Amino acid sequence: MLLASMMFEEETGVMSVAIDDYELANLSKVIQQALPHYEIQRVIVNHYPGSGTGRSNVSRTHEYNLFVLPAGADVLRGKEREEGLRERNFRRSGTGDNNYRIGRPNSFFAILVDPTTYQIKGLEPPPTIDKKDYPRERTKDGWLRIYPFGEDGSERVWSLSYEGAAQALSDGLLICTKNMVINRLYKDEKARNLLQSVWLGKKFNATSYGTNLLTDMFGTSGLFSYPKSLYTVSTAIDTVTFDAERALVLDFFAGSGTTGHAVIDLNREKGNRLKYVIVEMGEYFDVVTKPRIQKAIYSKDWSGGKPISREGSSHLFKYICLESYEDALNNIELKRTEEQASLLEVHDEFREDYMLRYMLDVEARGSASLLNIETFVDPFNYQLNVATGASVGETRPVTIDLIETFNYLLGLRVKQVDAIRGFRVIEGTNPEGEKALVIWRNTREKSNDDLDQFFQKQGYNTRDRKFDLIYTNGDSNLENLKRDNETWKVRLIEEEFQRLMFDVQDV
Repeated sequence: MLLASMMFEEETGVMSVAIDDYELANLSKVIQQALPHYEIQRVIVNHYPGSGTGRSNVSRTHEYNLFVLPAGADVLRGKEREEGLRERNFRRSGTGDNNYRIGRPNSFFAILVDPTTYQIKGLEPPPTIDKKDYPRERTKDGWLRIYPFGEDGSERVWSLSYEGAAQALSDGLLICTKNMVINRLYKDEKARNLLQSVWLGKKFNATSYGTNLLTDMFGTSGLFSYPKSLYTVSTAIDTVTFDAERALVLDFFAGSGTTGHAVIDLNREKGNRLKYVIVEMGEYFDVVTKPRIQKAIYSKDWSGGKPISREGSSHLFKYICLESYEDALNNIELKRTEEQASLLEVHDEFREDYMLRYMLDVEARGSASLLNIETFVDPFNYQLNVATGASVGETRPVTIDLIETFNYLLGLRVKQVDAIRGFRVIEGTNPEGEKALVIWRNTREKSNDDLDQFFQKQGYNTRDRKFDLIYTNGDSNLENLKRDNETWKVRLIEEEFQRLMFDVQDV
């Protein structure tokens, strides 16, 4: 079994690979050959304690986690040291809704403080969002009720939910100053010991925190074979990203989605802003991988397929389905004229050469998977027939996101996306640093005159909104709107789309 993921920060990266005894030697040789300037650090993970695998001689209860890092780099760390605590205001700052009661009602509650000793005595459950007359006076025991009010009296929130704050208080990580300010204690993440070469403990058990965890989340068993322990993966990620709040984690064998789940939990627990990209081609993506990410965001704890704590996470994720090779073939439509057919019947010696050199160019022209330019008239409803998996050969029409696809083909770093009066507008920067504007429309509904008026009304040709490249589908008159001192260029989306898809001279 192989799990490969990479943690990136700036221009440095570390690869983490899980492997068993059978392929450890081969994998190590492949890594050394492919990455000669990197070194391998091995960790033994006791992931099947008690049961193990194997039916004779030795029951294997372990696997290996390989960390592949630049030679000589000292970037791996293990557990935190006890010393090195720092303080931070427990009240959230910022202007977003998630910093206020309206956005996070479960993080608005009273912390009870002894006004004599400044000791935190407990918490009161959050008042319901519609309740405005919640108690603010002292409790019957004389404890002060401290809410996360802003200096202007606004109803802000604490940096943890009620459940999270209760755990932090239990761990001794919440304190009150003499000014009645609630602070949260953080362990200095940089004050860590070196990583140990053997990982032992219940949290690494792949049965308890892999198989059984999925059963708790989905309420049924057998959805995925041999999932990793959530904590094995989160420990591997934390080992590399402990001092990087904005690292990127890439897992190109996502499986059941353990890596995404681990990143979500680490962000929720430590307040980091790690990002993840996971890739999977298995049919279980829609029934396990994606739903698991959604469930992990919604609640930290599950049982019988139902959320327990509802300690959620403010989170946005985007998933992209790539066209498969089989779907590309299924959408090729061959159109052979009677003249072509008769020529091939008469001249057998031409048939093979024709099929190899010309058939796709001539007979398949206009197929959806080969980019049917004619359907760009309505780019918002471009469709491919995609296999359903229900039975061999069965397909269903699926609308393809041409707009997103074109952004990727351009290598566009998108800054803004707007839908304005029937036009879809994307602003961004291409890899050459040029500012690009892409305007999509249904050319049956939006004429060139409509496009001209829209372009000028939005001020796309003014100095304040200057662009280097402007793309639009369908012929247009935009070039005629250019002033004498302007140098922006207009390009036809259809032509650029086809060129970028099939021009392989630079590949």
